Amino acid sequence: MSLQRTIVLLVLLVMLAVTPATAQGRAPSLHFHVAPEMAELAKRLEEGIDRDALRRTQELVGLDDAGDPIPVYLAAEGTPLAQVPSWVRGYVRGGNVVLLPARIPGYPDRSLEAVLVHEVAHVLIDRAADNYPVPRWFHEGLALYAARGYVLEDRSRVLWSTLRGDRSAISRLEESFAEGPASAARAYAFSGAFVRFLIDRYGRRLPAQLLAGAAEGRSFRTVFREITGNGLGTAEASFYKHVGFWNRWVPFLGSSTTVWALITLLAVYAIKRRRERDAEIRDRWAEEEARELLEHEPTDGWVN
Repeated sequence: MSLQRTIVLLVLLVMLAVTPATAQGRAPSLHFHVAPEMAELAKRLEEGIDRDALRRTQELVGLDDAGDPIPVYLAAEGTPLAQVPSWVRGYVRGGNVVLLPARIPGYPDRSLEAVLVHEVAHVLIDRAADNYPVPRWFHEGLALYAARGYVLEDRSRVLWSTLRGDRSAISRLEESFAEGPASAARAYAFSGAFVRFLIDRYGRRLPAQLLAGAAEGRSFRTVFREITGNGLGTAEASFYKHVGFWNRWVPFLGSSTTVWALITLLAVYAIKRRRERDAEIRDRWAEEEARELLEHEPTDGWVN
């Protein structure tokens, strides 16, 4: 191989090695700020965090480059950073993530790692929107979706609330996040359910498109209508209709009357099948007896 061809081949190999990383940009990186007594916990967090979840979140919000490292603070109870309502386990302020390890687990997150992914998602959402405001329900619902998807407990909370006739507008969830632990838990559940519903209906690119519109300083409702062809109110009505389907069927299927009716039907079916099998066995026995008689019948056809 000539020297010129060798050089060309080496250049191509370097380009192939570099291009993917350049195209993807920087993935989210974290910079921990902790007191000495929390150094071990910070190390465990840094090593144990789900990097794939962070990259999926970056893709979900539409960031090719996650930007500068995200500062993460672990705050002990009694410190200034911990002066927030008792049900808060983590928050974002000025692009900084603050975690309160002593308050975990608790709904909607079950581990410190999950809270960290959730709060990092908030930072990435803000960066994708260029720090323009987006609805709180969208912010929280998308962070929930990014951190852990939609779990059975979320669905149970939404079903229970709507069974009690609670169908307040999604836009009014804003105040619920600050009204106490029960209201906050309900607001998280509804926000997560609604965001998941929107992504299932309009596609996984919807969050990135909405945040890109917000980054241009445009109204969230206007951008939503342009992307989906529907107003936010129409989408909300469809969501409650979807939830209503579960409300109609879950109580019916879970009622004692339905359970006993199903048990009775299963018992009747089992009895019917048993009788059919017994009849088949008796018929088979009769056929076998008939064959045995024919095999042992005398050749002259007389029995004396």
